[in-house]
Amino acid sequence: MSEATSTTVILGAGQAGGETALALRQLGYAGRIVLAGSETHLPYRRPPLSKAFLAGQADEASLLIRPADAWEKAEIDVRLGVTATAIDRAARTVTFDDGQSLGYDHLVLALGGRVRLLPIPGGDAPNVYYLRNIADATRLREALAPGKRVVVVGGGYIGLEVAASAVKAGTAVTVLEAAPRLLARVAEADLAEFFAALHRENGVDVQVGVGVTALERDAAGQVVAVVAGDKRLPADVVVVGIGLVPNTELAQAAGLTVENGIVVDEFARTSDPAILAVGDCAHHEHPALGRRIRLESVPSASEMAKVAASVVHGDAPKAVASAPWFWSDQFNAKLQMVGLTDGHDAVVERRLPDAQGAAVFMRFYLREGAVVAAASINRAQEFLAARELVGRRAVVDPVRLADAATPLKTLLAELGPAA
Repeated sequence: MSEATSTTVILGAGQAGGETALALRQLGYAGRIVLAGSETHLPYRRPPLSKAFLAGQADEASLLIRPADAWEKAEIDVRLGVTATAIDRAARTVTFDDGQSLGYDHLVLALGGRVRLLPIPGGDAPNVYYLRNIADATRLREALAPGKRVVVVGGGYIGLEVAASAVKAGTAVTVLEAAPRLLARVAEADLAEFFAALHRENGVDVQVGVGVTALERDAAGQVVAVVAGDKRLPADVVVVGIGLVPNTELAQAAGLTVENGIVVDEFARTSDPAILAVGDCAHHEHPALGRRIRLESVPSASEMAKVAASVVHGDAPKAVASAPWFWSDQFNAKLQMVGLTDGHDAVVERRLPDAQGAAVFMRFYLREGAVVAAASINRAQEFLAARELVGRRAVVDPVRLADAATPLKTLLAELGPAA
């Protein structure tokens, strides 16, 4: 079968799915592309939902990856508001909840994930909010009226970003984190302490080591207070950010290998050679890290989309080579993080004088002398160089690495060209 007569079906019209479709066309793929998703919005960026969009500084149009006419020009058949219900691997067909079915030569699963629900009575009350899509963010934005009492359950990045946006909206905010510190799963203690202090300086009541045990509700079913141990916190709005559950049920029912996500190799290929998986739902082999991992990261989703597209197009695929990175905006701090800090044995801080009351520093995490991760606060101009240092696992003089007067580009140049 020629490529021109082949069909690629992409399930999930989020950023990973949308970028896979666009990457296919950019590579010159001539076959039919069907991009199907359960939401009614064209593919859009999710990170601003807890930041600029929630703060009212961005609208829906600004979130779109591409405007509507771009998909038409690329001859990508976008089907919104439909959900795949079954995959027949033998027949190579997908069935949808509207009764239609599609045949495929390649199938890309970009199914994303869903929010983890608070597992106690009242977790689905009308004034308990979860944040995953535009509809969620729109509802929450409308609820954040000045003077409201907001309790955020979960001290990860999403919870902290929501807390910062809620403070800007004029609400009184409490953050509850069950772990002994904020960001326990995703950041080192030093960075977590920085953000805890930042939130407290901005009026957020940050409480750690406090798990929610009950939600008090009124006769109408609205939550009026959050109970955490012996503490009772009155609440008008409750926001829950306690993690993401990858959408793997469709893949599992089809007999694909699933383990904390849909298991794929370094080229996004599942246990079925005709099916690939990308984005938040994929548990993939990451050569740069030397292990298998499931990353909830937009840059990772974008890179995996390009890898999957190259496989479908028939090119010699190149695995994701760069270290994972992400960003977070909270109050006057812009965090950019690259690499994973687990297993580091030394930390080097590179600090500049605070600018207009905002902290300015970088922290580098080393293992056996090599830079394996870096965190940048308000140092965006140096972050690209930091990414390269991490990507090369560079061994540099810690004293010079700490010296803000020595440009990171200079340290890179001294290492010579990358292999």
